[in-house]
Amino acid sequence: MAVNLKGRSFLTLMDFTPEEVRYLLDLSRDLKAKKRMGISGGLLKGKSIVLLFEKTSTRTRCAFEVGAMEEGANVTFLDSASSQVGKKESIEDSAKVLGRFYDGIEYRGFKQEVVEALAQHSGVPVWNGLTDVDHPTQILADFLTIEEHVAKPLNKVKLVFCGDIRNNMSYALMYGAAKTGMHVVALGPKALAPDPKVLEAAREAAKLTGAVIEVTDDVDAAVKDADVLYTDVWASMGEEDQIPERVRLLTPFKVTMEMIRRTGNPDVKFLHCLPAFHDFETKLAKEQKALGHDIREVTDEVFRSRHSVVFDEAENRMHTIKAVMVATIG
Repeated sequence: MAVNLKGRSFLTLMDFTPEEVRYLLDLSRDLKAKKRMGISGGLLKGKSIVLLFEKTSTRTRCAFEVGAMEEGANVTFLDSASSQVGKKESIEDSAKVLGRFYDGIEYRGFKQEVVEALAQHSGVPVWNGLTDVDHPTQILADFLTIEEHVAKPLNKVKLVFCGDIRNNMSYALMYGAAKTGMHVVALGPKALAPDPKVLEAAREAAKLTGAVIEVTDDVDAAVKDADVLYTDVWASMGEEDQIPERVRLLTPFKVTMEMIRRTGNPDVKFLHCLPAFHDFETKLAKEQKALGHDIREVTDEVFRSRHSVVFDEAENRMHTIKAVMVATIG
């Protein structure tokens, strides 16, 4: 079946069929292969995109900028300090203005409602670079990485997300699993249980693909026979005041070499959306350690081990983001 995503926004994987998700993954792989061969594209020649960042980022900004420029597009970066979006000008008005200047708009920030409003009012494709409840471009990068390192189709893969299971990565992985038939286990404390509405939506979508979406606090049962262990920081941007309580709740779900061994899979892979607290070489980790809080969601031993493919995963952000842009405005 032919897939045409021209003019579509990319706000959540829940908006796409399994066939469309497969198309984006295949396109990502093709674009990555071309880059490795030194083939420069012009698939976005003459296009202009704008990046709206309420939250800071390394990988998302660089991936959009490099991906766009490699395909010939022009890029404008706007953060909260350099625009009036949402401050002196409403989201609706800003969207209508930017939609007349640009061929596509990326948004990375807090509320999903903002990226949805941009898509509603701009008249051009809008791409979700991260919100509080979703991170769809990251999921494409994760799944591309899994396909590169796990000798199974996605619908035979078991992935366990460990930690704060009601954060945006946990939810996005559920949505991605629902669209690809993957078995995803959300492993974390009951006090941080996922939103029932998110679970209901993901499980309803999973009926089409046979995906399995579980939630548990039983570490042994969750990680047994896992193909992938995944985690994320325990306190997102703006949640630093909650660190002591998060450390108390989430330390039992830290990814360690002991957890790796408990999978029973000598080839289990470790993924992380980054940035990661895996040592005490960052300012925040040092400050919290001095206060008696070990905020590492994964040990350095795991992060630097042969199981870890986090930097392949980070590289793949650029290829999957490029695929989303090419598919929707190219």
